[in-house]
Amino acid sequence: MGARGNSGVILSQLFRGFARGAAGHAELNAVQFAAALQQGVDTAYKSVVKPVEGTILTVAREAARHAVAIARRTPDIAALMREVLAKAKETLQRTPDMLPILKQVGVVDSGGQGLVHLYEGFAAYLSGEAAVEAFEMPVAAAVIAPPAATARPAGRAEAAAPAQSRLATESIEFPYDMEFFIRRHEKLAAGMRFDREWFTRALEKDGDSVIVIDDGDIIKVHVHSRKPGDVLNLALPYGELIDIRILNMREQHRELLEREEPQPGPGGPELAAPEVLTGGAPAQGVSLEQVHEFAPYGIVAVAMGGGIADIFLRHEADIVLSGGQTMNPSTEDFLQAIESLSAERIYLLPNNGNVILTAQQAAEMSGRSVTVIPTRSIPQGLAALLAFNEAETAERNEQRMRGAAESVRSGEVTLAVRDSTIGGLSIREGDYIGIMDKEIVAASGSLQETCRTLLAKMLEDGGELVTVLTGEGTSDDETAALSDWLKEAYPDAELEVFEGGQPLYPYLIAVE
Repeated sequence: MGARGNSGVILSQLFRGFARGAAGHAELNAVQFAAALQQGVDTAYKSVVKPVEGTILTVAREAARHAVAIARRTPDIAALMREVLAKAKETLQRTPDMLPILKQVGVVDSGGQGLVHLYEGFAAYLSGEAAVEAFEMPVAAAVIAPPAATARPAGRAEAAAPAQSRLATESIEFPYDMEFFIRRHEKLAAGMRFDREWFTRALEKDGDSVIVIDDGDIIKVHVHSRKPGDVLNLALPYGELIDIRILNMREQHRELLEREEPQPGPGGPELAAPEVLTGGAPAQGVSLEQVHEFAPYGIVAVAMGGGIADIFLRHEADIVLSGGQTMNPSTEDFLQAIESLSAERIYLLPNNGNVILTAQQAAEMSGRSVTVIPTRSIPQGLAALLAFNEAETAERNEQRMRGAAESVRSGEVTLAVRDSTIGGLSIREGDYIGIMDKEIVAASGSLQETCRTLLAKMLEDGGELVTVLTGEGTSDDETAALSDWLKEAYPDAELEVFEGGQPLYPYLIAVE
């Protein structure tokens, strides 16, 4: 976890995956060794948000793939490692064909070259050789970022101008190279949980070269950013920040230019940093002056149950706070979520009538452009979220989300906690009760009967789509029986069933 730089972090993940693949074996045979190499590659690819081919990743992948293919017919590990090394060298020489910028300056990726040197060491040790034969090739600085390493044109014995000398310093879009660890808090604030996918997306809104490695108690973060303070503030709610390193790559580049007289390389004119990052292709998007420091929109939702939270996150909610009838998020929880989002306009989906006022208070206190969509249930919140369109104006999105929420009929099934009589219904403690838009419309000792009566009420005025969220402990047989009945009784209604995992409510139902 102490590796530095993109290639260093990727290399650490290659080793990490290899170690996991080798765990439990006192010795490895050829097949197990090849499988461990492949597991290292799989781990490394998962750690990188946007893998770039023509780098250390490609060299490792092709070498591991070759090892797996020949392992059964090459039982001697030393011989297998020599094959792996040969494949790595061959792939390294092809990297300029994968990244045009490498071919333009006549170099290969330094990360890939470093991996080849390591494989040389492996092969030499396994073969019992005393020394490693030098493998001389021109080396480029890592393509993902422009650090201060030098490069040599192909076919030249003496070092020429570094590849970075052809960059315009001001065109390095995300100048701060950041690496740090988060030592997780034993207990997070109410409603907070670390979601790697969301955290990565948040970093990408104003950064690139993002790597997030969740290793249990420690989270490793690498990113290039314009605003280091925002990155650190984003991470702070999850734990203590340790081993923080922030390098100004523009300053590094200026120092490099002062040490070396810039000279045109064999590939032609000076390139801007975005062109290096895209392999020499024209950079997509707008100029640096036009880039927004904040994303246009952010969305915070409240949900109960891991399955429901995942559904919201899959549909582009940025943060999901845990909530329910007995554990609603506080104003402070909302304020922390709002503060952690780098967005110009933030929408709050409380998804519970008891949470709306809390969300509105947080919106007023935040000093940010925050809009509360007064969703009173999970189904309303999902409908509002699906109606959101990033291409629309803030005002139009508010209209769309409010309209979608109001068009949904919401149903809940839960257990009665005491004997009562409501609306002509005699309810006993422990009965299942069906609630439609806060009105109890069904009660029975049978879960199936209660659900059917509730659905019949919800579909009295028609409905094209029925969405069912199954709760914690709900049986598959019960859900299958309910689905079969609904399809037979209402053949024109489309049915969607998702695992919500919510406590206290066996089923949450939406009709649109």
